[in-house]
Amino acid sequence: MLKIQYLVFIFMMLSIFSFAAKKTKSIQVNGPLDFKMTSIEGQNVDLAEYAGKVVLMVNVASKCGFTPQYKDLEDVYEKYKDRGFVILGFPANNFLGQEPGTNEEIQAFCSTTYGVTFPMFAKISVKGKDQHPLYTYLTDKKAHDFGGAISWNFTKFLIGRDGKIKARFAPKTKPTDTEVIEAIEKEL
Repeated sequence: MLKIQYLVFIFMMLSIFSFAAKKTKSIQVNGPLDFKMTSIEGQNVDLAEYAGKVVLMVNVASKCGFTPQYKDLEDVYEKYKDRGFVILGFPANNFLGQEPGTNEEIQAFCSTTYGVTFPMFAKISVKGKDQHPLYTYLTDKKAHDFGGAISWNFTKFLIGRDGKIKARFAPKTKPTDTEVIEAIEKEL
C-alpha cells in the first residue's frame, strides 16, 4: 500500500512540475522576423522567409496624408529588390480611421492606385490593447534601441540581413529621403 502511495505522490509531483514548466515557457523572440503573419491574400507567412534580406517594415493606410508614400515605397522596392531588399506593408486602422477597408479593398486600392507589388499583409493593429505581437516587439524599448509607440501611419523600421533592427524612420520621412536610401544601401 505504501508503495502505491509513493508512486502516486511521485506522479503528482512530476505532473505539477511539468505543468509549471509549460505555464512559464514563453516564446523566445530574437527579432522581427520571428513572427508568423497573414498575407493580404489570407495565406500564412513565416517572416523568417525574409531572413538574409534587408527588410523595410511599414504600417500603412489608404486614407492618410502620407498615403502617396506608397509610390515612393514601390519605387524604392523596384530599385533594390534584385539586391536582396524587400518592403513589407502592414495596413492598420489605428489613426483616425484612415484604413477602414477590408483586406480585399486595401489590396485593390494599392495595386490600382500605386501599382504596389511588394508584399502586403492582412490588416493589424499597431498600437493599443489589440496591438499585434510583431508591433509589440517593434515598439518595445527594452528589446532594442528603436522602440517607442507608433505615432502615425507610415512609420518605417529597417531590418538588416542579420535580422536586427538597424533604423527607424518617422512617418513624415519619405522612403526616398537621403537618410533612408543611405541606410538601405549600407545594409545591402
